Amino acid sequence: MRPFHHFRSLCLISAAVSALALPAAGHADNHAANNGTTMTTTAEAAPLIPRDALFGNPVRAGGQISPDGKWLSWLAPKEGVLNIWIAPVSNPDDARALTSATDRPIRQHFWSPDASSVMYIQDKGGDENFLLYGINVATGAETNLTPFEKTRVQIIGASTTMKDKVLLGLNNRDPRFHDVHLLDLNTGELTKVLENPGYAGFMADDTLTLRMAMRQNAAGGTDYFRVENNVVAAEPFETTAMEDSLTTSPAGYTSDGSTLYWIDSRGRNTAALIAQDSATGDKRVIAEDAKADIGGTLRDPVTGVVEAYAVNYLKNEWTAIDPEIGASLDWLETKLEGQFGVASRTEDDSIWIVANDPLVKPAATYIYDRKAHTLTPFYTSRPALEGAPLQPLHPREITSRDGLTLPSYLTLPPGSDADGDGKPDKPVPMVLLVHGGPWARDGYGFNSNHQMLANRGYAVLSVNFRGSTGFGKDFINAGNLQWGLKMHDDLIDAVDWAISEGIAQADKVAIMGGSYGGYATLAGLTMTPDKFACGVDIVGPSNLETLLKTIPPYWEPVVKQFHDRMGNPNTPEGLALLKAASPLYKADKIVKPLLIGQGANDPRVAQAESDQIVAAMKSAGVPVTYVLYPDEGHGFARPENNIAFYAVAENFLAECIGGRAEPVGDVLKPSSAQIVEGAEHVKGLEAALGG
Repeated sequence: MRPFHHFRSLCLISAAVSALALPAAGHADNHAANNGTTMTTTAEAAPLIPRDALFGNPVRAGGQISPDGKWLSWLAPKEGVLNIWIAPVSNPDDARALTSATDRPIRQHFWSPDASSVMYIQDKGGDENFLLYGINVATGAETNLTPFEKTRVQIIGASTTMKDKVLLGLNNRDPRFHDVHLLDLNTGELTKVLENPGYAGFMADDTLTLRMAMRQNAAGGTDYFRVENNVVAAEPFETTAMEDSLTTSPAGYTSDGSTLYWIDSRGRNTAALIAQDSATGDKRVIAEDAKADIGGTLRDPVTGVVEAYAVNYLKNEWTAIDPEIGASLDWLETKLEGQFGVASRTEDDSIWIVANDPLVKPAATYIYDRKAHTLTPFYTSRPALEGAPLQPLHPREITSRDGLTLPSYLTLPPGSDADGDGKPDKPVPMVLLVHGGPWARDGYGFNSNHQMLANRGYAVLSVNFRGSTGFGKDFINAGNLQWGLKMHDDLIDAVDWAISEGIAQADKVAIMGGSYGGYATLAGLTMTPDKFACGVDIVGPSNLETLLKTIPPYWEPVVKQFHDRMGNPNTPEGLALLKAASPLYKADKIVKPLLIGQGANDPRVAQAESDQIVAAMKSAGVPVTYVLYPDEGHGFARPENNIAFYAVAENFLAECIGGRAEPVGDVLKPSSAQIVEGAEHVKGLEAALGG
């Protein structure tokens, strides 16, 4: 049990190279809606967890404390839509909503450094053109701080001393490049600091002085340039090759600017935590681990000095550097079960907001007074899950055919594992749930998808295939140019492992995933058409060539990463590789049922990626069900849309691999879901449409 994440200040909205990762919840009948297949587990003896309880709005989420310790804030529904609420620390029951979003939920928020306002970012219909908004706590006045069209804000820097200002990146001049602006939080005035001629990002110190610019180099790595008086140096002071590009990055300055931290894999496999003297350039290793990269850090809210660091291999484990921080973490460990994380801290570090993930109970958040040694309940996010048959997540290490260790996670249906050894008493149907990215990872902790699918009678397996992040650069780079090849082999090897271990029934394995996981689903049904009984693809690309042609313009500064890791469409051999890995050209190989979910406004995986594979399947006479959301982008933000899609998905899977399902019912009515094709292939869907 250790903390699982921490944000030091404002969250960064950046054009990350983890391109195909998702951006990111009523009473139900307690009987199965199955296809007449006899269940092979005792999962049907467990209560059916309603979809609403897993995918509907949380009661509260995202709890924070203001830097001055006077206010609590959180996200909670207002008229059914997530909004920002606040209450005085002295009277938490005196709560009021600060915002009035009526359509799209607000999904994250943060305090201004001076604690005078609460801020959030929001896009329109999933287009990922995030703008920055601020609400004055005293007056309640809300302001769009970046009132531009087709603009995506980056937050470059905040300060512990210049608390009424922040540095922003705005691409309103040129959609490819973010110019640096200084925002006055009191007046709303934006002052351009640096016009960006082509850099991928910038870093500032606590005085909001630009200190560094980053740009992709010809080798596919990154060059880091000093910035003095808002002028970028001609030559880089640090550089990486492509092999280190996803495992090396600056992690920020101490507040006095004397130390620059790095997460750095240069000269090693797994990324170490490095401290570099800003004046001399000398470096020292603070921490490293043989199996996994150094992940998150806890840093002093005022000085910015690293106080603890995390290593996340199969589970996230924290090590304290500062003795007082170590004592606090140790004390929390005696009070909480599962994992916990420091979500917010006061500037004087006396009060922490601590999020607790017990894994088999609903997540809870607490107010931790470090001086008084008290842990006061703040809220439980999903109290409807109290007493629900939530299942443990079992970390597993699976060996690929060429000897790589694939860190993986397995959840089993309730009642299927009498002796609790993490293996069912007899094989059960299974869903292979593939993460997005692909330069991302699955981790240990509560997973609503795992819980729903396990509750419906399936084993659920998530695999960190080669190319996944967190396990060193060798593991990431083993996935270069391996889309549809060795990356796919890893998934097949994991399925074969589950079958050989007596976990999965060989003829009842489905594949499901979002973004890259959606691509993996399409690849699974086209490249290994007899391996899976069916597939569920959520915003997955079908044609890698057209995918690369339609990436957002603000990713142009890092486009070489995609070419080096996927295939360069501008070379004959690269184009051939992309076409060979594209499921669209093999659509005639699909012989098993497919369900597709797509957001019409997706800027990463355009709607055409789903349209074209659906058209190809229709031409081949293969069953396909296609659900389109006109008000969503890369993944589904509105709970009504999420619930509607999972209603379709669980009934689709029940028909395919024999689990149980909560009936579709009337969940389509509050959603924007359009059933473009194949309603007849999902039990109850035509009736839900009034057909």
